Amino acid sequence: MPEAPPEILLLKQMHPLVETAFEGRFTVHQLAGAANPEAMLAEIGPRIRGLCVGGQVDAARMDKLPKLELIANFGVGYDAVDAVEAHRRGIVVTNTPDVLTDEVADLAVGLVLATIRRLPQADRYLREGHWPKAPFPLTASLRGRRVGILGLGRIGKAIAHRLESFGVAIDYHGRSRKADVAYTYHDSLIGMARAVHILIVVAPGGDDTRGLVDASILEALGPEGILINVARGSLVDETALIAALQAGTILGAGLDVFENEPHVPADLAALDNTVLLPHVGSASEHTRTAMAQLVVDNVVSWFEGRGPLTPVSETPWSPPA
Repeated sequence: MPEAPPEILLLKQMHPLVETAFEGRFTVHQLAGAANPEAMLAEIGPRIRGLCVGGQVDAARMDKLPKLELIANFGVGYDAVDAVEAHRRGIVVTNTPDVLTDEVADLAVGLVLATIRRLPQADRYLREGHWPKAPFPLTASLRGRRVGILGLGRIGKAIAHRLESFGVAIDYHGRSRKADVAYTYHDSLIGMARAVHILIVVAPGGDDTRGLVDASILEALGPEGILINVARGSLVDETALIAALQAGTILGAGLDVFENEPHVPADLAALDNTVLLPHVGSASEHTRTAMAQLVVDNVVSWFEGRGPLTPVSETPWSPPA
């Protein structure tokens, strides 16, 4: 009798490519839309060997999946997955790096330009019929600015590379100095904030970086400063940011991520010195398809015995001897 195909659980509705690519290879269960998700999980949980996610997976969730071998995360950021706990249990976690680097870097540069030149505000000004009455007010400029990047990983480097063509000076802060770049390194975030005009947040989320950009960092950035966040909303103290924008402590902010997505504070949405996007950094058809394909490739590779393609650092994997 042939062996039954591995059973895979999708915690939420995934890109259609994931579902169609698994047909015939695996027995796939969808938790999203189930009449009683907990009852369903109690029934199928003991048989699940693979989990495809784009959200929270903690120890309590893993307890219900005793045969779990692989967690395939849809996205490069995996702070919602307790990867340390997964490693303790012998579970491998994968993510989708590289395939979304260019898309997010493009959007970050777009946010810089849109925020400093007030492009959405200018668009509204025209549409509301104000132009015949008076020209749109002059804006700040990218000329003569220093840009500081918090987190010079794959995406941070791609952003820096794009910004070089604008002729701006680039600084960065992270856990350690990078040997392969010539940008100015700062060993403290507040030191970098004092030195730059634009602070771009691209660091990983999680407890270690929660609230890293707080009132003191915003004050150091100063009244000509602009904050750009394309990482995780948790890195920025949102209450402090709203206060800084209201008081003119900083000039403006361009945000693609928020502390309690998809809910955005009304006080933040009401501010005219912001550009706010609904977490669309990687949200193009091209890139989301590539991300979905990498999720599929990780799962297929694992269950064909070739190991994961992109395991995260907390769950390293090497072929058995």
